[in-house]
Amino acid sequence: MHLDHTPGNGGTHTHTPPAPAVPGSRPLRIGIGGPVGSGKTALVAALCRVLADRFSLAVVTNDIYTTEDADFLRAAGVLAADRIAAVQTGCCPHTAVRDDISGNLDAVEDLAAAHPDLDLVIIESGGDNLTMTFSRGLADVQMFVIDVSGGDKVPRKGGPGVTRSDLLVINKTDIAPQIGADLAVMDRDAARMRPGTPVAFLSLRESPGADVVTAWVLDQITAWQAGTAVPVAAPTPLSSTAGSAAG
Repeated sequence: MHLDHTPGNGGTHTHTPPAPAVPGSRPLRIGIGGPVGSGKTALVAALCRVLADRFSLAVVTNDIYTTEDADFLRAAGVLAADRIAAVQTGCCPHTAVRDDISGNLDAVEDLAAAHPDLDLVIIESGGDNLTMTFSRGLADVQMFVIDVSGGDKVPRKGGPGVTRSDLLVINKTDIAPQIGADLAVMDRDAARMRPGTPVAFLSLRESPGADVVTAWVLDQITAWQAGTAVPVAAPTPLSSTAGSAAG
């Protein structure tokens, strides 16, 4: 039970924001959110496969009623089973990562106690809409994953997930031609909605190691361990891949 997450009047939950973490004083926490089916769990699996040989990792998943995403990751063998924790939110997924984060904090703290050498904890939200964001008391940096199946209009629809995330990932670019999504339009609109913050275009079929996202995550880990404030912007425009994909 976290004392900074106490029931308020009317049964709602309020919490006093914790003191900002000192970079390097504990494992970096990266939150990954996005709509159902955008490819969050597949991206988490790809990151674990690439990074597990270099860093000590753990994952917390969130599902409303099941442990589906955690079960998928365990079955895929991307990490040892005891490094994957499942939170059943029983409510809208963003509530558990933005409003009453106590369940996720418990899971993170249990993983850290079991694995004192942790470098990184990835926290995957359950699938939600464009309003989803993580509490900064839970995630130090956050990425938001959308995919092209919703059409090229999604970035310009905005919403906190699109506009406030530290990295916007536009996933499944390989199917853009089949559904008539214009990646150049998505690139333009994403840049307009989130000026100065990075956008990554990704196809896990073409890049199973999620190279462009992995590079961003590595920058975050390096900065955190060096005691540098995060988030860290990408050193090169990640959205540059859109041009070649659209061509």
